[in-house]
Amino acid sequence: MPHTIALAGKGGVGKTTITGMLIEYLIDKKKTPILAVDADANSNLNEVLGVEVDMTLGDIREEIERSESSKDNPIPAGVTKADYAEQKFNQALVEDDDFDLLVMGRTQGKGCYCFVNGLLSTQVQKYSSQYKYIVVDNEAGMEHLSRGVLPSVDTVILVSDASRRGIQACARIHELVKELKQGEKQMKLIVNRAKAGEISEGVKEEIEQSGMELLCVLPVDEDVYEYDGEGKPTSGLPKDNPMKKALYAALDTLKF
Repeated sequence: MPHTIALAGKGGVGKTTITGMLIEYLIDKKKTPILAVDADANSNLNEVLGVEVDMTLGDIREEIERSESSKDNPIPAGVTKADYAEQKFNQALVEDDDFDLLVMGRTQGKGCYCFVNGLLSTQVQKYSSQYKYIVVDNEAGMEHLSRGVLPSVDTVILVSDASRRGIQACARIHELVKELKQGEKQMKLIVNRAKAGEISEGVKEEIEQSGMELLCVLPVDEDVYEYDGEGKPTSGLPKDNPMKKALYAALDTLKF
């Protein structure tokens, strides 16, 4: 079974950038192949990684759900839902040299998607055996984990900015993960975008009260903003970039 790493945090804290750097770290350490999963409807992991995406699993789920309507059935006659899901899954998988990427997406329709989620879960489980690592960029609600679409988790990395509210948001995710009982072996906190790489005493106190384990504090980095503004993949930042160096050093302490 692959080692599954899930990252989570509220929007706007740099979680997707850190996810991209984590994937690059694993590639540098020859820990491949990797399945990257963008499970945050508001994130752009493909842009961070420098790849294009044409189809999401949410799109597939919508198509299969429409198959219940005789007037708008996308599934050809004689093809089962499971076979159709597998065909579409192959089309949604973006392949790169050292990693593949799946974008979960968000469905727009109404109603229960339990059966369709089950089909997608089967496909994810089937293909996951081909990878050594699965890296998941989650939304704060951990929706796809709670619904069983994604596999259990070995490592959880919570990402916050250097604010009390950010830490409090991570603390709520921390409790949610424990409630989900995903079998995680390690769960750590990264504080990102800290001025001069330092956090205030109030933030330190908030972390201590939450019971979360602090992995590292990452500094505000102008290069990250520059790359993002120019549309360049932030995973391609140079090795001597201060943020990347600090993150790599912290990741070296984890058990992957």
